[in-house]
Amino acid sequence: MDPLRLRSDNNVFCYSRVNKGQAEPVEGDTLTKELLDTNKCYLLDCGLEVFVWMGRSTSLDERKTATGAAEELVRGLNRPKSHIIRVIEGFETVMFRSKFDSWPQSDNVAVSEDGRGKVAALLKRQGLNVKGLLKAAPVKEEPQPYIDCTGNLQVWRVSGQEKTLLTASDQSKFYNGDCYIFQYSYPGEDKEEHLIGTWFGKQSVEEDRASAILQASKMVESLKFIPVQARIYEGNEPIQFFSIFQSFIVFKGGLSDGYKKHVAETELPDATYSEDALALFRVQGSGPENMQAIQVEPVASSLNSSYCYILHSGSTVFTWSGNLTTTEDQELVERQLDLIKPNLQSKTQKEGAESEQFWDLLGEKSEYPSQKIGRDAESDPHLFSCTFSKGDLKVTEIHNFNQDDLMTEDTYILDCRSYIFVWVGQHVDSKARMHALTIGEKFLERDFLLEKVSREAPIYIVVEGSEPQFFTRFFTWDSAKSAMHGNSFQRKLTIVKNGGTPNLDKPKRRAPVSYGGRSAVPDKSQRSRSMSFSPDRVRVRGRSPAFTALAANFENPNARNLSTPPPLVRKIYPKSVTPDSAKLASRSAAIAALTATFEQPPRENIIPRSVKVSPEAPEQKPDTNSKENSMSSRIEALTIQEDVKEGEAEDEEGLPIYPYERLTISSPDPATDIDVTKRETYLSLEEFREKFAMTKDAFYKLPKWKQNKLKMALQLF
Repeated sequence: MDPLRLRSDNNVFCYSRVNKGQAEPVEGDTLTKELLDTNKCYLLDCGLEVFVWMGRSTSLDERKTATGAAEELVRGLNRPKSHIIRVIEGFETVMFRSKFDSWPQSDNVAVSEDGRGKVAALLKRQGLNVKGLLKAAPVKEEPQPYIDCTGNLQVWRVSGQEKTLLTASDQSKFYNGDCYIFQYSYPGEDKEEHLIGTWFGKQSVEEDRASAILQASKMVESLKFIPVQARIYEGNEPIQFFSIFQSFIVFKGGLSDGYKKHVAETELPDATYSEDALALFRVQGSGPENMQAIQVEPVASSLNSSYCYILHSGSTVFTWSGNLTTTEDQELVERQLDLIKPNLQSKTQKEGAESEQFWDLLGEKSEYPSQKIGRDAESDPHLFSCTFSKGDLKVTEIHNFNQDDLMTEDTYILDCRSYIFVWVGQHVDSKARMHALTIGEKFLERDFLLEKVSREAPIYIVVEGSEPQFFTRFFTWDSAKSAMHGNSFQRKLTIVKNGGTPNLDKPKRRAPVSYGGRSAVPDKSQRSRSMSFSPDRVRVRGRSPAFTALAANFENPNARNLSTPPPLVRKIYPKSVTPDSAKLASRSAAIAALTATFEQPPRENIIPRSVKVSPEAPEQKPDTNSKENSMSSRIEALTIQEDVKEGEAEDEEGLPIYPYERLTISSPDPATDIDVTKRETYLSLEEFREKFAMTKDAFYKLPKWKQNKLKMALQLF
């Protein structure tokens, strides 16, 4: 194919099997989604990026031809260095959509019944019951908080320049006319972690908002910027916020002096909640660990068929359930009723069978919606480097980012659409560090990705070295890198000197003290709050403490399996003489622990039957090196046995196995009769680990966007 010559503006070229890969410019004055045909592939040249859009109905050969044409295009003369981005119909990135003048906000791609039928037939041949497969609705994945919910919570209500600490019984009850500051301390991976945030009610006054931000910033600064700082608006709360508070109630009105002054000056009626007055609450959430009751206007139009409600007036209490609610939703109503109106019997109302008394309290019947209230969903993250000067913010997107892109001298924004992170390096000037929140607000205001994000989306401010797990999950994270000293050049030099690995010695931090009367580190016996750990934490089955201690002494720490937890025994002897003697003493203790395990009755599936140690062996002085080598071989045998057990579930998938070369999208001899959206499932266990550097089980625990990113890098997507 001859090199393509493009005009300076955006051009779209069509590739199809009919013209054998020859480029045909698409006619049209502007770029709109209607120009894209599901039976063809298109090429969009934007200079630094070249997008290859592949319709769902295109063949593998057509996609290969389009990809080849894109590669030939970027190799052309007099072109800037470009990178190719492949896009599949229905999974277009925000950057691709932003190039078009017209693109629908919600584009649900229907899966063809023919495609579902082929999958059903394949499963049926494997002996699985596929009844109802074609009618089954997709399982909705609940977002994970990626934060430990067993920590200690303290909440203050802001009134002018003052803040009042709330009691434990009131710290989950907010008013939408007030502002609040909360401090949450919880156990992290290797240290106590802290989150300090502000919550602004929809009716709160600007004076209280500014005061809350100022006081929260001073709290973070006094703790040497170790805590993560959050700015949250009512109605845009992230999953971490709801998981911390668990049972959250928002009343109408406010108690602060600023709110009362505002109501008096505007001569508006004071709608502050009263226990004896008429009130209507919408109950929502996903379970007892994440449920909310929001007070709404007590009129019929506030109802929604997808929610349950609590209506009370004096001692009269009703619970109303919409026709689209589940038994789990109705259980949440009973739980919230115990908090709002305890010790009172409620009258149950079903949609369509309400009593006259119920409608009398709401005034009269009227139309009300049935669709659930939509919230911005988390999307593929985008990383931007930031330059902020004289109130002007300039950003540059970093594609295919990783942890090494976070330079300690700079500030970055990680945009997840429903919320953003402002990451600040340790070597950023202290004055510039104070502008982190302003940078986040400017970023939301400018909406660089044209996502129509809310200016009230949550903002997290994260300082290098104190990154929480709900931030690091977007990277392949090495905490040792963020704990290193020196500037970026010095850190890279240290890594090179250490053979490509950072220095693992982390600086010790003094645990920050808590504001208020309670300790920031509660006793474990007081942590009655339910656990909500990340699903990525996988504990290896069948390993005894003795085995773990022994493995910690013989295994290379830099080559540890990602799914293997750190050793349970970090120090066997607190005192050491020399590094060599300490290492030998530690190994000897570990060997003794394993020998003691062998003397006990054997446990099934832990120690192979072929490994036997006689407790009555005569004392002798064996060679230390030979003994260590012998024990190393036993460790290797045990590790291999456990790895095989972990892989047994993967071997039972029953899918045919193909070599990697036949599964790639550019394969000259592609495998047939496979699900092209899940090419990786047809790899053998050994080849899967070789290509992805992890097991299948660990791979499918990753977020969907990260799975797709890894597959695209291997040409499996």
